[in-house]
Amino acid sequence: MGFNSIYFFIFGGFAVKWKKKSDTFLSELKKRIGYSFKNEKLLLQALSHSSYTNEMKMRRDENNERLEFLGDAVLELVASDYVYHKYKDLPEGDLTKIRAGIVCEQSLSVCARDLNIGEFLLLGKGEDLTGGRQRESILSDALEAIIGAIYLDGGFASAKEFIKEKILKNAEHRELFFDSKTILQEMIQNDDNRQKIRYKLISEEGPDHNKSFTMALYIDNKHISTGVGKTKKAAEQEAAMQAIKILKGE
Repeated sequence: MGFNSIYFFIFGGFAVKWKKKSDTFLSELKKRIGYSFKNEKLLLQALSHSSYTNEMKMRRDENNERLEFLGDAVLELVASDYVYHKYKDLPEGDLTKIRAGIVCEQSLSVCARDLNIGEFLLLGKGEDLTGGRQRESILSDALEAIIGAIYLDGGFASAKEFIKEKILKNAEHRELFFDSKTILQEMIQNDDNRQKIRYKLISEEGPDHNKSFTMALYIDNKHISTGVGKTKKAAEQEAAMQAIKILKGE
């Protein structure tokens, strides 16, 4: 049973009584994010997309947009602190690029998928039917909203711990998002064999407002990796990041 079906009785606000299965379902998400809410209404709000609150005729302030705004600010501060202390010799411009790679939509959506957040989202029927649970923008916004909810419920230390464990723990890989193609090119140029990188479009799917591109990466005509993204450039970056991992033996 989907999450929307479980919470069909939510209207004009959040449910005051939950079904037993609903409790179990939400407990699974709390286990994944590693935080137990004192005020679980905040977690429900963080999962509530505007399409759902509009459909249920709820107030605008009951969707997750305000929590997303707050979570975005908390995440940027924690990520800034992280790159400042990790890269002690880099100038401000480079620190900004690295931080951007950590907090960008594509990177955050990967973190959200790792937590299976899409499974728990409250979406309107139309948004759900058109693939909203896997849409990068919705997933990244929900993750930021969860950060905002944790901040309000448990304070900055709790939010920082969540970011550290669920986002920054694999930050070395996330940083590759900001310019994987350049990093890969530099790796290849340092090789005495002077290998050539080539990208090839494998597929283009979806309507104009929600395209999905799949790009294959070849080195000297040998297929190395594949990437998927909302744009060809994003798919190439993903393919390059996967190639870097493969070449490093990760």
